[in-house]
Amino acid sequence: MSPSANRGAGRPSNRRPAGSAKGVRRPQPTARVRATAESRRAGPRFTGRAIILLSVVVLLVGSYTSALHAWWDQRSEITAQRAEIVQRRDAIRELENTKRRYEDPAYIQQQARERFGWVMPGEVGYRVIGVDGQIQGELSAPTDVPEPTVTRWYNVLWGSVEAAGRQPVPTHSADPDKVLRE
Repeated sequence: MSPSANRGAGRPSNRRPAGSAKGVRRPQPTARVRATAESRRAGPRFTGRAIILLSVVVLLVGSYTSALHAWWDQRSEITAQRAEIVQRRDAIRELENTKRRYEDPAYIQQQARERFGWVMPGEVGYRVIGVDGQIQGELSAPTDVPEPTVTRWYNVLWGSVEAAGRQPVPTHSADPDKVLRE
């Protein structure tokens, strides 16, 4: 008889139940079962502690980022303010120099000659006029001269209409007793 014939339906097998005797061989898992088990172990395992730690780290990074952003904005504002201070100091220094120059009568004379074409009494001033009828040379007009204001007739008319609607202002006479009696 063959060894497989000895193991029939009613015959006991040579195998022992798992864990019953020493030297027990357990069946080896197949490649598919091994790959599934390894993939479960290889993947990231987030525990409750890891999630809490990660959320605390994200919260700290967020709070430090906002503080860093505020610090950076303040640094750029300080830099801009310092640059403005330097510009204003230079402007003040230039204005003080100009003020000192205008305290000198010779400088005032020079500016009047150059900018306005003025001459001293007894001197003769010449202007060269080109072929096109324009004055040659540098002669600037005063920049502080205000533009003449033109009052339109309808503005004058409307002003008189507004003035007609107001109560007249009492004029004070030279006699204070007369003003008190009125």
